[in-house]
Amino acid sequence: MSKIHGKETKPEILVRKSLFSKGFRYRINDKRYPGKPDIILPKYHTIIFIHGCFWHGHENCKASKLPETNKDFWKKKISDNTVRDRKNIGKLRDDGWNVIIIWLCEIKNNSDREKRMGRLISEITDGK
Repeated sequence: MSKIHGKETKPEILVRKSLFSKGFRYRINDKRYPGKPDIILPKYHTIIFIHGCFWHGHENCKASKLPETNKDFWKKKISDNTVRDRKNIGKLRDDGWNVIIIWLCEIKNNSDREKRMGRLISEITDGK
């Protein structure tokens, strides 16, 4: 797990480049906010998390299948992650932030990424 990097990942960079090309300006990985969000858009009062399906327990996603070995460890690890995520997202929403989750499976290939980026823009501008 020490080889897993928490920031500057390829999916984060792809999303940031897409947002920047459309004129959005943002902050990244700001420790002042619960959960240290991947992207913060202060102008739109929006926070974006880019979640790996496995690490954050994306329901009904093939990529979130637990390994066969050491299942109890992984079940607890992923469960703890999802509890922490819900708590952080709840705090942000209580503070009035629009919180958007982008799952890795939504942006894995180019056609899915283009569709998701289109939806993302409206989620940001509509505040939903």
